[in-house]
Amino acid sequence: MITPHHIKIKFADLAQLTNMHIMLNEGFQMTEDEFFEFCQENRELKFERTKEGNIIVMTPTGLDTGGRNSEVNFELSKWNRQNNYGRVFDSSTGFTLPDKSVLSPDASIVAHHRLDQLSAEDRAKFGHICPEFVIELKSPSDRVPALKNKMQDWLNNGVQLGWLINPETQKAYIYRPGQEVEEVMGFDAILSGESVLKGFELDLSILK
Repeated sequence: MITPHHIKIKFADLAQLTNMHIMLNEGFQMTEDEFFEFCQENRELKFERTKEGNIIVMTPTGLDTGGRNSEVNFELSKWNRQNNYGRVFDSSTGFTLPDKSVLSPDASIVAHHRLDQLSAEDRAKFGHICPEFVIELKSPSDRVPALKNKMQDWLNNGVQLGWLINPETQKAYIYRPGQEVEEVMGFDAILSGESVLKGFELDLSILK
């Protein structure tokens, strides 16, 4: 019998798969372990899974997006090294959220005391935890409406502060639980970690 974790995706042009959704029949839904094994079998691609159980396929980023991701993670890691808040995660990290989806932000952080509550087995896979803070950085292949929906999913699952950053329009969106989304125009602005990450700031000019 062929099970989901035995599937190996082979495509001549991986660019065709960018943000493609794979709709699975109800009888062919993967368990959490099967989905993790499926991702390990297809390491050249990045996957997310919706709360409905469908799979989103994403290819590696281009140089511009990859460089910006590195800048964002460096700034967050530098602040964390100084404050010893928790652990910073990059875009290759998957989180299993309360609604059963598995999502991967471009940058995120989880406090030490919350990570310590997870078992070693859980931390080795897509841990059952939602970051307090996430950053989503739009790449050329991303659609803004889909990213806004994803940011709302992050809030619904427990994120306390989230930033959606669009380098193409030099606009940022700030997401907070129970509040209207705040729009920040221009990359001359500085975003604040507010009460969630006290003292953390991101100068958007480094993303120009």
